[in-house]
Amino acid sequence: MGMEAILFGIFILLLVVNVPIGVALGLSGIAALVFGDMPTPPLVVAQRMFTAVDSFPFMAIPFFMIAGGFMETGGMSRRLVDFAKSLVGSLPGGLGIITVIASAFFAALSGSNPATVAAIGSIMIPAMVKAGYPLDVAAAMAAAAGTLGVIIPPSIPMVTYGVVTNTSIGDLFVAGFIPGILIAGGLVGIVFWLAKKYNLRGGEPTSLKKILVTGKDALLALFMPIIILGGIYGGIFTPTEAAAVATVYALIVGMFIFREIKVKDLRDIIMKAAVSSAVVMFVIATSSSFSWLLTSLQIPEKVASGMLEISQNPTVILLLLNLILLFLGTFLETQAIILLVTPIIFPLAMDLGVDPLVLGIIIVVNASIGMITPPMAVNLFVACTLSGLSIEKISKRILPFLFVEIAILLIITNIPTISLTLVKLLK
Repeated sequence: MGMEAILFGIFILLLVVNVPIGVALGLSGIAALVFGDMPTPPLVVAQRMFTAVDSFPFMAIPFFMIAGGFMETGGMSRRLVDFAKSLVGSLPGGLGIITVIASAFFAALSGSNPATVAAIGSIMIPAMVKAGYPLDVAAAMAAAAGTLGVIIPPSIPMVTYGVVTNTSIGDLFVAGFIPGILIAGGLVGIVFWLAKKYNLRGGEPTSLKKILVTGKDALLALFMPIIILGGIYGGIFTPTEAAAVATVYALIVGMFIFREIKVKDLRDIIMKAAVSSAVVMFVIATSSSFSWLLTSLQIPEKVASGMLEISQNPTVILLLLNLILLFLGTFLETQAIILLVTPIIFPLAMDLGVDPLVLGIIIVVNASIGMITPPMAVNLFVACTLSGLSIEKISKRILPFLFVEIAILLIITNIPTISLTLVKLLK
């Protein structure tokens, strides 16, 4: 049996028996080296794992995780929700629209889908149910809105892609803005449609005074993306340093200005962030060793040759890539998708003249959509926890949101200027 068969056979077997993705990647790599015909000791897997995470830019991940915890506990998410309520007013499906807008605001702070669902969903799901929304519809809205978490910058998966491909993380952050706004608009459209279908009433009446008051309360939260992106593009600090600044800023605002973070809360926030960061970094480490094996076996070249035999048209290749990524998103974790697919497709995309920023946005949007695509749908798992529903019930309601996000993904794929316009304007 060849090494390729051992590598993929054991990997698929471990996934089928529900072994965590990070463990499955690591064990399949070790098994391929032990039982295959490559004269390389299994110790190389550990060396590759260490080398993969021994990277300064990856320090942004735990910092963004901690910052997200500080923002959620420190009252920033609640103030963003209040500001979103004042903007939307009494529009049909107002609370659902508020969920999308507040998630977009929080996405510009946290860089994480699950954190966005947890922070906004914990507030908005009970509010929507109280206003007469079906519980499964409310949970699906929160889960779908959470996909903005990694598309609107900052974004942890964009950091990963940037490190792997040596692409500017700051440029990736900027490139994600317009696609994120488009997806937010599409989600709002689905909320309007559901509002008519279920006769969902709007939110509370609004006024200019209310907008100004809630805007003032949320100003410190809204100022954070300006600090992060302004600092990066102004050359004041790197994306990793920006994550550290965001953490300190969120702590100061939450503890000393809003005074909602207590000293006793710090341990739980940091421990939760540490666990989440450890999971992400472990997946990055094992994915890197797996990707190294793929490269050693010349699988990227074989895949590229196979795809070029189908077509040499960049549009067709990107359409095939979307199909592959959407399929992988049904059972693989976001970081694993980026780390597995990027080394394979990146050289081919560059040969075809695809901009690395556009490719990055396509991959990140696909990975984010995977977070609401069962069975491996992290956003749905968080929404299940918040609502007490099974994933089967929420999955039925997520379909309209899923379809509109895929439609916008295809638009982003075929019109690269959507991702590049803002980057070029800021150069």
